[in-house]
Amino acid sequence: MFAGVGGLVLAAGKGTRMHSETPKVLQTILGDPMLSYVLRACAPVCEDRLHVVVGHGADTVRQAFPEWEGRFVVQDRQLGTGHALATALPVLVAAGYGHVLVVNGDMPLLTTDILAGFVAKALEMDSDVAFATIELDQPGAYGRVVRTSDGVRIVEAKDHDPSRHGPATGEINAGLYLLRLSVIQRLVPLLRNENQSGEFYITDLVEMAAQSGGVVAAIKRGRDAALLGVNSPRELSQAEEALRAGRVDDLFDQGVLVRNPGQVRVGPRVTVAPGAEMTGPCELYGGTAVGAGTKVGSHVWIRDCTLAPGCEILPFSHLDGATVGPLCKVGPFARLRAGAVLCEEARVGNFVEVKKSVLGRGVKAGHLTYLGDAEVGAGTNVGAGTITCNYDGKNKHATVIGENAFIGSNTSLVAPVTIGADALIGAGSVITHDVPDGTLAVARGRQSNIMRKRPAS
Repeated sequence: MFAGVGGLVLAAGKGTRMHSETPKVLQTILGDPMLSYVLRACAPVCEDRLHVVVGHGADTVRQAFPEWEGRFVVQDRQLGTGHALATALPVLVAAGYGHVLVVNGDMPLLTTDILAGFVAKALEMDSDVAFATIELDQPGAYGRVVRTSDGVRIVEAKDHDPSRHGPATGEINAGLYLLRLSVIQRLVPLLRNENQSGEFYITDLVEMAAQSGGVVAAIKRGRDAALLGVNSPRELSQAEEALRAGRVDDLFDQGVLVRNPGQVRVGPRVTVAPGAEMTGPCELYGGTAVGAGTKVGSHVWIRDCTLAPGCEILPFSHLDGATVGPLCKVGPFARLRAGAVLCEEARVGNFVEVKKSVLGRGVKAGHLTYLGDAEVGAGTNVGAGTITCNYDGKNKHATVIGENAFIGSNTSLVAPVTIGADALIGAGSVITHDVPDGTLAVARGRQSNIMRKRPAS
């Protein structure tokens, strides 16, 4: 979008105020790491010129974003934002960028439009150092913007002294910068850490650039909450709620019927076709795709699933990594685990669990059943209480059931085993050997009725 503009996302901090060992940028919002929101916003602006500084939990962050390998810069010691920039500077200079857009990795409300507008304005002003400002009634721990007749500077909250810098005006640094590399390359080595935190601040570049005759631009964004970072559990929850509400509004605009919308949570990568319906409370995360006419009931949790048009997910069902075909019905109280595939018009009912199994067209498993590592042919009926005994304590084994078979209630199929097409398994059987096509298999002890012994009266 902007040739010659590279991008740098600062994602090295621990986030002490989150009170968690998880790197702050990996805290999830609507199921996705906070950092992913920033990267998605930056990518169209910087294209393949985007780099990420990691530090605390660097390996964990890199593992969470394997597609970004080769773009990471490791800050071994977290000595402040200025030090993070210094660590990345050789990479940025070697790439030959004219400017670099610097963004904090804890700004999940950022949008591409905001970033593009900021960069365009800063370039138009031909600035050497540009930064965005917003106004807050309670500036908290954000750096204060101090404007005087001599120019503008940023003073970190811990270092702000009203007797020296004047009273806080509510204008704060938003943590968004566009820096001319030729200028910054000269100034960054001059940064000092003589402040309350003992850190090297990127914000000091503003005053340093002005004093050296550079062009500094403080670009006001009013009260734009999208530029606020996340520094505490409360702020994370507030950001998540803002994104949740905006996501639901988008669904309405796309022609999706959302009932009880205040309790519907849909992740940023979820796609929902017009004409689909969902009823809160429900949660859809990851790369889930919902087809037209599909209905998602209340108290349903879904992640990384494909729901074909016209299927129905009944209340209290849990789906993770499953594929549900057209006109299927799932639930209530069903669980589809990774690798579960339901072909057209299959039916999985209450308290049925399916894992790494394919259920053919029209298969019915109505009640209290576990199907793991199985292939079930079209038209087969699986009775209540059936389980595929797929694990022998060391390895998983497959169960194959042919088309139009009938599995009686309370049956155990001890894998590896194959049940032929049109076979009938008697209720209560424990099947340990293959059953040929079209045969009846019964594997249970013969019933004996023995007279009870009653105590003497």
